[in-house]
Amino acid sequence: MPSTAELTSLTAVSPVDGRYGNTTAPLREHFSEYALIKHRVIVEVEWLLALAREGVVPELPPFDEASIALLQSIASGFDVAEAQKVKAIEKTTNHDVKAVEYYLKETALARDTSGGQLAKKLEFFHFACTSEDINNLAYARMLVCARAEALVPGMKLLEATLVKMAHELAEVPMLSHTHGQPATPTTVGKELANVVHRLRRELAAVESAPILGKIAGAVGNYNAHLVCCPHTDWPAFAKRFVEGLGLEFNPYVTQIEPHDFISALFDATARFNTILLDLCRDMWGYVSLGYFKQRVVAGEVGSSTMPHKVNPIDFENAEGNLGLANALLGHLGAKLPVSRWQRDLTDSTVIRNMGVALAHALIAYQAALKGLSKVQVNVAALEADLDSNWEVLAEPIQMVMRLYDVPSPYEKLKELTRGRRVDAAGMRAFVQTLEIPEDAKTRLLELTPGSYIGEAAKLARAV
Repeated sequence: MPSTAELTSLTAVSPVDGRYGNTTAPLREHFSEYALIKHRVIVEVEWLLALAREGVVPELPPFDEASIALLQSIASGFDVAEAQKVKAIEKTTNHDVKAVEYYLKETALARDTSGGQLAKKLEFFHFACTSEDINNLAYARMLVCARAEALVPGMKLLEATLVKMAHELAEVPMLSHTHGQPATPTTVGKELANVVHRLRRELAAVESAPILGKIAGAVGNYNAHLVCCPHTDWPAFAKRFVEGLGLEFNPYVTQIEPHDFISALFDATARFNTILLDLCRDMWGYVSLGYFKQRVVAGEVGSSTMPHKVNPIDFENAEGNLGLANALLGHLGAKLPVSRWQRDLTDSTVIRNMGVALAHALIAYQAALKGLSKVQVNVAALEADLDSNWEVLAEPIQMVMRLYDVPSPYEKLKELTRGRRVDAAGMRAFVQTLEIPEDAKTRLLELTPGSYIGEAAKLARAV
């Protein structure tokens, strides 16, 4: 039985448009059905204007100013109500791009009330184009806009937040854990700086990834173009047109632009997400260890039965959505570059989910930011853990012993510390027995787990 429920955040099938609708709202302008139709309209209008402006088709002279203004107004004024008109036409055509062409012809004719130049040239809409000439450019423009206005800003906000935290916590010592066991100390800021450095590489890759386009006809050879206008340099014109849309021109294509650039862009995005996921898991662990406290929000409930709970739900939310984002990005990146012969239709339904993949990424970014905003360092817990693990100083002590030719330094420290706890007194007593220069012995005696941080603070401040 068909549902009679109106589509709202409560009735949406996908949490992207339901539970997380407020978070993903900025993507509606870029990846909705309306957005796709809008960009198709823009491409179709710009193609017609370019054909006339550059005189590549002798039968289509340059438009007068009134016709140009009318065409531009159709594109610039395209809204959801106009998109509904296209969808109404599609019910008859059962072809989404052809519906756009018919909409443009009908709209131009209706608005050209003077019966001027444009009304006589309506058949030049979609001239020499296959549907994918329009679609690939529309999707490429959608990606350009979404990257600049939603994806990259979200990434940069995370980067800036982590930089601020790395600087503020640059000198706060923390016990490291390699293989889950106490290890050489670091600082909280340095560990966050590590993440910043990793994220920046992938952010740069996302920002610099070229976004390509083509408009070369049914199989990429300008076949119909050349029959109609044999003296036109169609590849050169196509290059100018595509670049005029803010895209990089791909001269070697079939019916479709092969989507390799989408794979590259999404692979970089997925790598960024994987690094962020790594951070979220680490933060979850640090909260569990008590290294970070979580700010209590009035009215929030951590558990339906355990009133004391303050759970790291934001990091968990981010981790889950990063996993979903990367699963979708991975499929898009692996599937879209694969097309049977000169074209099959499997990409058509898959590519429509670009917005879903990036929506899960944006949900994760916001959740991670929320989690970071709610934590504060528990200095007392960090200091207590460091003071309980003086055995981590076995590393510098045995290195100094090597420096001054003390026999079997590693073995002696292994015997003293492996699998056992050594307190400050025990470690200092061992140092006192060493036959090394007094200044070296003094340095070791003054060393504590909390001061044994190397260049960590300097590295954290430099990020």
